[in-house]
Amino acid sequence: MKITVKKGNAMEQKTSCLVLGVFEGKYKEEQIVQFDQQVGEAFKRATRSKEFTGRNRETLLLHGGSQALAERILLVGLGKESTFSLGSLRQVTSDAVKLLAGKQLGSFILALSQLSVKKTDLTERIQAITEGVLLADYRYDRYLPKAKPGQPVSLDKIDLLISTEENISSAKAAVTVAEAIAAGVCFARDLVNAPGNLKSPEYLAMQAVAMAEQVGISASLLDRRELERQGFGAMLGVAQGSEQEPYLIVLEYRGGIDTDQPIALVGKGVTFDSGGISLKPSEKMDEMKMDMGGAATVLGTMQAAAQMKLPINLVAVVPAVENMPSGTAIRPGDILTSLSGKTIEVLNTDAEGRLILADALTYVGHYQPRFVIDLATLTGACVVALGHQAAAVLGNHEGLIRQLIKAGERSGERFWQLPLWDEYADLVKSDFADVKNTGGRAAGTITAAAFLQQFADKYSWAHLDIAGVAWAEQGKAGQPKGGTGFGVRALLEYLREEAK
Repeated sequence: MKITVKKGNAMEQKTSCLVLGVFEGKYKEEQIVQFDQQVGEAFKRATRSKEFTGRNRETLLLHGGSQALAERILLVGLGKESTFSLGSLRQVTSDAVKLLAGKQLGSFILALSQLSVKKTDLTERIQAITEGVLLADYRYDRYLPKAKPGQPVSLDKIDLLISTEENISSAKAAVTVAEAIAAGVCFARDLVNAPGNLKSPEYLAMQAVAMAEQVGISASLLDRRELERQGFGAMLGVAQGSEQEPYLIVLEYRGGIDTDQPIALVGKGVTFDSGGISLKPSEKMDEMKMDMGGAATVLGTMQAAAQMKLPINLVAVVPAVENMPSGTAIRPGDILTSLSGKTIEVLNTDAEGRLILADALTYVGHYQPRFVIDLATLTGACVVALGHQAAAVLGNHEGLIRQLIKAGERSGERFWQLPLWDEYADLVKSDFADVKNTGGRAAGTITAAAFLQQFADKYSWAHLDIAGVAWAEQGKAGQPKGGTGFGVRALLEYLREEAK
């Protein structure tokens, strides 16, 4: 697909379809009046009959009259102008793209960049629109027939229209940035959507290495022998029930000054989570191929950061394992010795993500990171607390947490802070080891973070529990059912601000 930026008047564009935005109740704008004259006042009739009111995400497709250069005009409702945001702009763009692709239109013009969005400039609006286009064009069809009946057409050429007074070079630069971000999101989605019989820890490792080679960042892998030599006891404990070999994936991107401390990203990479001996219920176990959503987000972020050439140093650490029940699997009551030397009593083998993260958080300390951010589909309790609308954020550095929340607000990927008071640490103390891997039912998301904090006490750290947002059961335009790639856009927004 090719996305181009062009200057011009919307009413003077010859195209198969012109997409215009309409705020609720704003029917007398000059552009809308001009358009209505070209279609014989069809818009006026539609508003009088309440067929179209401009409500958020409402659409109306009209065919151009004899005076119109555009063969079709798609009107998208924007809702109230006072509440319209970049997230709204991204979503209505995806809605329009999905509708037109479903009607087998792969080329059209989007005249949306001039819409009023408070406290934004042209580059921000162009970036949001481009992301909306690219994310709506995503589909995971590796195992589907190539010519499935009724399948939406793939997009071919999309023109983004700006006014003749606006800076076309900055708009083109915004498209380039959005293309890198969307590629990172889609890479993460592909990894999450891959089935468990394909997505072994080795597969995840090879995908990471191939991506690193493509974008020019360094990659190294620690296999079982090296993990045993260094003492990754918690990670190996989780892996010992599976025939699939574990790997620690390490990526380094050096876009900043050599002496600058890196920001470290750590992603949970459980390629399939059966629960181990503490076996999960069979219902929806198929979705447990997404338990490496944190790893996918980290890898997608590294890809995009390298493509954007961010002036910052990054290191990514992904512990990749499969959690299966077998005669060699760890049992409830087993005690593991982690890489840090701390001992861990395993009360529930389905609380395995925090075990592999414990070793990864210890390992990343070798890089003397400025900040450490881990992402994990860690707890069902997070879904109970926040549903599928936001990820939880906890940590030991309030400034870092605030920055992540702000980056989430700007990118449209929301975080909600939960407390991490000292009292919660008492709930993960063990009678037989230094810590235990579950604190019980109460405050499950918080006690999981309290466990991780035992291994992240030497640096500034934030934990993102993305259990409720890494997978979409229903899906919508721009975010189809399956892996969402949640966190890539928010992390890149945070890193771009840090790079400044």
